[in-house]
Amino acid sequence: MSRTNFEQLLEAGCHFGHLKRKWNPAMAPYIFMERNGIHIIDLNKTVEHIDVAADALKQIAKSGKRILFVATKKQAKDIVAEKAQAIGMPYVIERWPGGMLTNFPTIRKAVKKMSNIDKLMADGTYDKLSKRENLQIRRKREKLEKNLGSIADLTRLPSALFVVDVMKEHIAVHEANRLGIPVFAIVDTNSNPDNIDFMIPANDDASKSIEVILAACCDAIAEGLEERKVEKIDMEAAGEQQEVVADEPVKPKRTRKPVKKAEVVAEEEAPAVEEAPVVEEVPAVEETPAAEETSAEEKE
Repeated sequence: MSRTNFEQLLEAGCHFGHLKRKWNPAMAPYIFMERNGIHIIDLNKTVEHIDVAADALKQIAKSGKRILFVATKKQAKDIVAEKAQAIGMPYVIERWPGGMLTNFPTIRKAVKKMSNIDKLMADGTYDKLSKRENLQIRRKREKLEKNLGSIADLTRLPSALFVVDVMKEHIAVHEANRLGIPVFAIVDTNSNPDNIDFMIPANDDASKSIEVILAACCDAIAEGLEERKVEKIDMEAAGEQQEVVADEPVKPKRTRKPVKKAEVVAEEEAPAVEEAPVVEEVPAVEETPAAEETSAEEKE
């Protein structure tokens, strides 16, 4: 079942490309025709690419990995923030901090700095400072929150990047390519799709077009997260059953052959055998020679 259809994308204006003179020849396979100097995108291919990208995103979410959404252009900022927050994924809608992926430990330090400021504010440490110093710290905290607040829970590199307008976010795409992170992107007729792993040919300027495509992809991610949750519950239930079975006492194996009842009765009825008395050995009597016996008779 397709996640979008031709009519839905047509109504959202996903088929409108850029002017012919601004096109990128690499997008030729995805262009249906030209009208009034504007390229028209083939929406049948858009539907196919949305399904492929959505299925891949679903599998990433199901495996428990994170997807970073990037869109700093005005038309997409609010839409991306809303959709990403709904599924609990990190996003960047302000200026892309250079080296965010290739120099990730430094970005994490900045995020930790923001959390440290929060702790010191909570325990009243900053109340002892002057008004001016307090104001400076609060401004610094607001700046960090604006740029990095949406990725505060991103403790490791994301497993995928979803980009709106690859030309505007070329630095993010370059960093992801350098680290081997798969890139999902909405690609217009003026962009190069060669560096994109899962490209969606569509209008990346109209807010309705962006919203329709993001809705389909985020729904797939939500499905993956739900399936992961169900599998986790099933595994925990299976683990509890195994623990219950393991706690049951194990009966020892019988090593001796069981004695039959008839044999026991026979042993009881059999009379005890008397032991033969021990006979002491009698010393042998020495025999007298025959000559001595005859001489004795003569004397008599």
